[in-house]
Amino acid sequence: MTISHSPAPARSDVATATPGTATSPTRPFLLHGRVLTAGAVAWSASILAVGQDPQGTTGLVVFGLGSGLFQVGLLFLLRVLWRTRALGDGRIARGVIRVETFALSLAMASTFVDAIGVSDLTQPGWLVLDLFWPLSMLGMFLIGIRIAIAGRWKGAARFWPMVAESWAVVTVPALGIFGETVGMYVGAVHLLVGYAVLGVLVSRKRD
Repeated sequence: MTISHSPAPARSDVATATPGTATSPTRPFLLHGRVLTAGAVAWSASILAVGQDPQGTTGLVVFGLGSGLFQVGLLFLLRVLWRTRALGDGRIARGVIRVETFALSLAMASTFVDAIGVSDLTQPGWLVLDLFWPLSMLGMFLIGIRIAIAGRWKGAARFWPMVAESWAVVTVPALGIFGETVGMYVGAVHLLVGYAVLGVLVSRKRD
């Protein structure tokens, strides 16, 4: 009778997840990137479908769903920024991400109440809540600049956040200068060129 002993498997012997899945150890941010891309595409589609200032109930719901999914994608992006120390290692850098997450959370609340039609911008409280939408987008733009300066992300990923997060500073002037139709297309296309592509870059990042 032959007795054989199998050694306990070393860490390298343990089966790893299939590359390309959301749990792949070589691509830990695959899910984060996909959610960001999906959110950008959803908001772009909703803008093209109902415009950037919908009035009817259906329009508000469609716009709310699209923009809400985009904001969820931003939360996933902020999580990646936190884990990779994209803004730096200091307390200020981490504090900025916390503040932006708070502002984005209030912006999401504004999106929700707008979608269900209960907000009233003639009331100061609702108006303040609504302001967190543009404030959160401005915060993302400043974060994009900081990522480029910090240089902790390499290659295209270093500068693409600044491109993606310039959405507000590009779209709002276009809306004011060229009108609603041009502003609508600028906003929709910018989301695809900026945040949708950024999601692809994030999905390829390593921890």
